[in-house]
Amino acid sequence: MLENARLLLVGNPGEVHVGRHFANAANTLGIPLRFLDIAQASSSNQWINRFNYHFNGRHPARLRSFSQQVLESCRDFRPTALLTTGIAPLDAGAIKAIRGLGVRTCNFSTDDPFNPVHRATWFLRALPEYDFVFSPRRANMDELSAAGCRDVSYLPFAYAPEIHFPESPANPAEFDRLTSDVFFAGGADKDRIGLISAMIHAGLKLALYGGYWERYPAAKAQARGLADAATVRKAAGAARTSIGLVRRANRDGHSMRSYELAAMRACLVLEDTAEHREIFGTPGESAVYFRSADELVALVKDLLADSQQRERMAASCYARIRAGGNTYADRLTAIFNRALSA
Repeated sequence: MLENARLLLVGNPGEVHVGRHFANAANTLGIPLRFLDIAQASSSNQWINRFNYHFNGRHPARLRSFSQQVLESCRDFRPTALLTTGIAPLDAGAIKAIRGLGVRTCNFSTDDPFNPVHRATWFLRALPEYDFVFSPRRANMDELSAAGCRDVSYLPFAYAPEIHFPESPANPAEFDRLTSDVFFAGGADKDRIGLISAMIHAGLKLALYGGYWERYPAAKAQARGLADAATVRKAAGAARTSIGLVRRANRDGHSMRSYELAAMRACLVLEDTAEHREIFGTPGESAVYFRSADELVALVKDLLADSQQRERMAASCYARIRAGGNTYADRLTAIFNRALSA
């Protein structure tokens, strides 16, 4: 089914973003690709962007012109499918016109569009115009259907083999700089502060990567700022355990990091969700699960005291995820199979 596939992809080309992962997946699968960067929908003037975000319903400054650009690219490139990622800056009229060209229109909904942090009226008007919406969370599928989306499917996140793989620090000095009892990469969401604070108060050495941790006194000393993919790999490789937290405001059952850390052969301590258990199995098989800060601290301490258990779980988790069917090439194949067979 992929032999005649052509893909026009709209997303963020940054190294760690889903748009980039799908672009690399298309190249892996030999699918002709044209990529449009969502940054083109923003103004070069950051004050205009901030005004539109805060006072104009999160409306991209160049939404109309970028939407026209995507439509013209479809006319020129003639893709079999358009795939946009997240809250893509494409208006309802353009999506409808693209469908009129015979292009199958798809959105991979990386963030929950009903989350108040992301909610944008212009996007909620556009979303029902897509032929297919793929959600990596089961919690909002009924709401997407109720909002008028034509065809809603559950499609989990994945890992990108070209950047998500085990890597140890290059030398003892780098290991000493990166090592920790607990590794975490992600933003300082308010509902995460209690969990992180509990581990810090328990005397655990944390490696916190991501935005805004330095704003919180309890976390500031263990915040390590933003990190590129190589640093994340090495820091995860130098950590004794790694925790996986979901975004509760997004109603996530798992996250991008769930698959990525597994592919890096991390020893995983995950929030207890139905999706995490579906992916990683019963507790102690490939991961352990927590429901409270006290339970998180206890599980981490137990693992720190048992190196053989950490190694066994990390090996099991790595083998489980790498066994097949969990790369972004697999996800892109699933999208095309759905879009071209319906």
